Amino acid sequence: MTKALLIIDVQNAILSGKASPERQPDIDAALDETVARLAVLQEKARQAGAPIVLVQHDGDSGHRLATGTPGWALRDEIAPRQAEVVVRKKSADSFFETDLAERLGDRSVTHLVVGGCMSQFCVDTTVRRAVSLGYDVTLIADGHTTGDTATFTFSEIIAHHNETLDGFDAGKATVEIRLAAEIDFS
Repeated sequence: MTKALLIIDVQNAILSGKASPERQPDIDAALDETVARLAVLQEKARQAGAPIVLVQHDGDSGHRLATGTPGWALRDEIAPRQAEVVVRKKSADSFFETDLAERLGDRSVTHLVVGGCMSQFCVDTTVRRAVSLGYDVTLIADGHTTGDTATFTFSEIIAHHNETLDGFDAGKATVEIRLAAEIDFS
């Protein structure tokens, strides 16, 4: 079994404007904390020689993640090193019309450790798709985040997805939820 770290859409403007002005500082602080945990896991993966794949959303002109803009850039804390792969996408599914599956296959990956943004969109969709494609998945319970919606706070959305995805399966592939501190790449 080869385990890889998959970090989704940790880009500069990923959560810009995703809350009321009063709530945005809480969203930004939660993102910073999540990114810090992902950076620690990225270093653990590097030390273990595990593959690392970063996914970057290519937004259209005018979008907060418009390709080539400062908001589109990956956060400095998780910037890829030479051997680390960056897969660019245009939809919530990191596998859809990308070479992600081929990149993972080239590295004999069978298990993905997943974190990033946004919990209810790209993280959820990619986790479900990965399991359907036969990958076991560890979703980092404190390694994904999002903004508020009109109905739910970001913390409620995260909790919902951790609960909903824990034990999700397709055939023999399953999702398990683990805190970042509990994850290793051995």
